[in-house]
This record gives sequence, structure tokens and C-alpha cells, in this order.
Amino acid sequence: MTVMDIAEFESMMAAEFPQAARLGAEIEHLDDAGIHLRLTVAERHLRPGGTVSGPGMMELCDFAVYLPVLSRVGPVALAVTTNLNINFMRKPETGEIIADARLMKLGKHLAVGEVTIGSPGEAEAYAHTTLTYAIPPGM
Repeated sequence: MTVMDIAEFESMMAAEFPQAARLGAEIEHLDDAGIHLRLTVAERHLRPGGTVSGPGMMELCDFAVYLPVLSRVGPVALAVTTNLNINFMRKPETGEIIADARLMKLGKHLAVGEVTIGSPGEAEAYAHTTLTYAIPPGM
């Protein structure tokens, strides 16, 4: 069950983690099933060759799982990534990329999620990621 909505999350991020705003991802949808983010690719997201950088896609995936975790456990800024595994499957184009994420498991101490990165209107994914978050004790 969701305990934080998008507005509450954005308010918490502005207060606790304002550096995350530099990513520039827009939260389009959040519910108990997952989250949908849209990122308009900017120059800072690119690597030589005019493609979205791997670290940029990893950052998007990390953010895409952080929100569903906090939407369930509440404003726990110190929930941290303990593992991130990403498979790059094809070269992303510039323009817009989307990240669809869902929690696969939410336990007392760990949360596991997955993210697919793609492009609006395209069936083939650019990358698939699984992440594990540690939830601080007492949450």
C-alpha cells in the first residue's frame, strides 16, 4: 500500500536530496504496481558517439526504484542501493527515454525492483536493470 504520493516524494527530495533534480526525470505515473518516468535526454546525459551514457541510464534506474521503495516505506532518505545489475541491449537514441519500474519484493530490510528503459512507442528495450535497496532498521 502506498504511503507517499508523487508530491510528497518531490517535497522530500527537495529537502533531503536536492542533487537528484539534476537528472531531470519527470514522474508520470506512480501506483502500487510501479512507476513510469520520462527523461528528455540533454547534453549532460550523452557520451561520445551521441548516445545516452551507461552511467546516465544507471542513475535513471536507481531513481526509478527509489521512489516505489519510499512510496511504500515512507520518507526514509537513508534507504540505499546495495546492488545494481544492468544489461545494455541496444544503443539508445537521443530525444526521450522512458523507465518503467516495479518492486518485485519488499521485505523488512531489503527491497528488490526491476526497471526497463526504452523509448516512447518502441517495443524493444534499451536496457534492463535489477536493483536491491537496503531499508534502514526501524522502518
